[in-house]
Amino acid sequence: MTTDQELKDLVREKYTEIAQQSKETNASSCCGSGCCSTEVYNIMTDDYTGLEGYTADADLGLGCGLPTQYAGIKKGDVVVDLGSGAGNDCFIARAETGETGKVIGIDFTPAMIEKARANADKLGYNNVEFRQGDIEQMPITSNVADVIVSNCVLNLVPNKDGVIKEIYRVLKPGAHFSISDVVLEGKLPDGLRNEAEMYAGCVSGAIQKQVYLELIESNGFKNIQVQKSKPIIIPDDILSKYLTEAQIQEVKSGQFGIFSITVYAEKPTKEEKACCAPGCC
Repeated sequence: MTTDQELKDLVREKYTEIAQQSKETNASSCCGSGCCSTEVYNIMTDDYTGLEGYTADADLGLGCGLPTQYAGIKKGDVVVDLGSGAGNDCFIARAETGETGKVIGIDFTPAMIEKARANADKLGYNNVEFRQGDIEQMPITSNVADVIVSNCVLNLVPNKDGVIKEIYRVLKPGAHFSISDVVLEGKLPDGLRNEAEMYAGCVSGAIQKQVYLELIESNGFKNIQVQKSKPIIIPDDILSKYLTEAQIQEVKSGQFGIFSITVYAEKPTKEEKACCAPGCC
């Protein structure tokens, strides 16, 4: 059985490889059934190119949504991006928060941090920084972020509950997050669930949508909203690596679904959280 640490090592290895390739190579490297394909990393991507702050060199095509578009970032905000990759979401967030704000990207892959810092240097941004670290133990102090964003990253983390607890810790009271991620509705076939490579591609690491939302609620967040939902269609050449023809037909029949969702939630204010006296709430 694959351990949490082994899964993390796999993710780091895969995303180191991706960081060292161009977006075009990542997007076109699928070579058919039975081959080691990286198309799985790109099938969920939304189009960023029209957003202010978009930086082509920082776009590796690895996201599954546009969380910054829904995050309500204001001028002067402190924004934290979890799993910041080459920095694209950070640079888009920086366009929203402006020169008076601050953006902090966190990623545990050294090659991604190196690439993101090089991109920030080229752009001349002195209020965007990238910190290497595990988002289960963020290298950032408590109660500092006005907004937290993340794009198709929690799937890669075995301990999702731990990450949500860290999000709560780092957000200021009354602050919020907007996170794009992959969730399931129905039972994922074992061929996909058990394949470690698909875990690094954000599919077999997905959990049920209802469980995902309940994790957020159980950690004390309020005003939870699904801001966007879209189905993810896995190409046949990828499915055929893991499933029989009969199982592929089950997938296509809609017996289960893989969705990209963007979720918003707020951390209560101090007053709301402190309301614990008998008869208070």
